[in-house]
Amino acid sequence: MALGAQRRDVSLLFVRHGLWLTGIGVALGVGAALALTRLMSSLFFGVSTMDPITYAAVAASLGAVALLAIYLPARRASRIDPISALRADT
Repeated sequence: MALGAQRRDVSLLFVRHGLWLTGIGVALGVGAALALTRLMSSLFFGVSTMDPITYAAVAASLGAVALLAIYLPARRASRIDPISALRADT
């Protein structure tokens, strides 16, 4: 922001980067869960290990929590005056 970026652009940059990392984590987690279905089938009784609704619900709720955890600090950081932030570092 000290170099001329708008608040919206800075917040969008943080949110986009955070959601990209969240998407990678969710994809790796779902892949690992699908790879370990044989082990999980011995742990659960009466529940299918390949339930797509459960996988989608968990992925969506993790994405929503991550969005909230990314957006709130990014919004707060974008409200800081760049000059006062630069002066505080010295």
